[in-house]
Amino acid sequence: MKPSRLLLIWLALLLLVSIVLGAFQALGRELPSSLISINWGLLLALLALAVIDALRLRGLPSPRIKRQMPGSLALGRWGEVKLEVAHEFAEPLNINLFDHVPDGLAFEYLPTVVELQPGHVSQLTYRLRPLERGHFCFEQCEVNLPSPLGLWSGKRLLSVRDETRVYPDFTRIYGGELRAVDNWLSQLGIRQRQRRGQGQEFHQLREFREGDSLRQIDWKATARQRTPIAREYEDERDQQVIFLLDCGRQMRSQDGELSHFDHALNACLLLSYVALRQGDAVGMSTFAGDEPRHVAPAKGSGQLNVLLNAVYDLRSTQRPADYQAAASQLLARQKRRALVVLVTNLRDEDEQLLAAVKRLSAQHRVLVASLREQALDTLRQSTVQTLPEALAYCGTIDFLNDRSQRHERLTAHGVAVMDVRPAELGAGLVTSYMSWKKTAAI
Repeated sequence: MKPSRLLLIWLALLLLVSIVLGAFQALGRELPSSLISINWGLLLALLALAVIDALRLRGLPSPRIKRQMPGSLALGRWGEVKLEVAHEFAEPLNINLFDHVPDGLAFEYLPTVVELQPGHVSQLTYRLRPLERGHFCFEQCEVNLPSPLGLWSGKRLLSVRDETRVYPDFTRIYGGELRAVDNWLSQLGIRQRQRRGQGQEFHQLREFREGDSLRQIDWKATARQRTPIAREYEDERDQQVIFLLDCGRQMRSQDGELSHFDHALNACLLLSYVALRQGDAVGMSTFAGDEPRHVAPAKGSGQLNVLLNAVYDLRSTQRPADYQAAASQLLARQKRRALVVLVTNLRDEDEQLLAAVKRLSAQHRVLVASLREQALDTLRQSTVQTLPEALAYCGTIDFLNDRSQRHERLTAHGVAVMDVRPAELGAGLVTSYMSWKKTAAI
């Protein structure tokens, strides 16, 4: 409970009058004794009213508040929260309201003033913008309730419990369902290369046509029909894609509002959506995090929700990446051949990574997606005019050359490597995946 502006103004006025009366007495001026008595009487009356008003405020019932909010929010996207407020007073009431928003969520239009009418439910909305993924709990709302005489303002903390989940920003992907898949992929900047040869899965028999390869001829069917019959193949769809996601310190770099780890999650989910639409099974395994998580590969649109619920609250840590341990765990869990997409930021652990990738390549097809900081490209392309700028430029070039040598070492051992900026990772992964689907079995 705190005094209102009205009470402070009255106290200031009475104090000013007391100072003026005291000054006149100090100067030896005679004043009517009634003035001093009136001043003290007003002061005592104000104190009595303040005490009575405070007691009445403490006895007032608190307003009723109900919060309506979405069960899930997208990272970086604005969402609306609605509050319904009602009271049991006989007269209109204006209150100050503030919803206690958890850390990690930005908000607008709070605190706010709400006018409550007797017998009516007042509604107000404010906006939330998640800055982090995860699970968030709303515990209480704060209400500043004015006293009947307006001399006090009482703070009430009302328990209004709600919770929501913040998922990676998947709005763009769900919006793609409204278009044809090919058009949607092209809008993302994903190019499908021309198919070379045939797929690996038999589709049907048909008459031999000009342009078909002699290897497509089915000689038994040709003998029965006494006309050339060719086999038609399609891309293998019964394949598996496993994401091996680094949750360690190398993924904590920040590019814009999102970290490398968030960019990697978005890209993995993007490729998951495309692969599931292609009929493949998708799974995920993490390492270097607080606790390793593994989602076994499965098909169907429901698998996308399984992946989302498994990774929405993942956090990057300060731990170094242990590629050997990650490879051992994946090999123990995944026996069938699959496309393993290792997403990391390759720096100085290339020897360990090379050994781990060699072990994985013996059973699976491996793609190493190495994220590159946007700041490195900016520094490399900047003009150099001062000594500090020259030192920064030389350091950047040295680091990029060293990084390129590590990638070339992996490529020399037959490992596919992507060196991309975080914002380009999603399109790059889907382009590589679609290319492999068109040219050969995974």
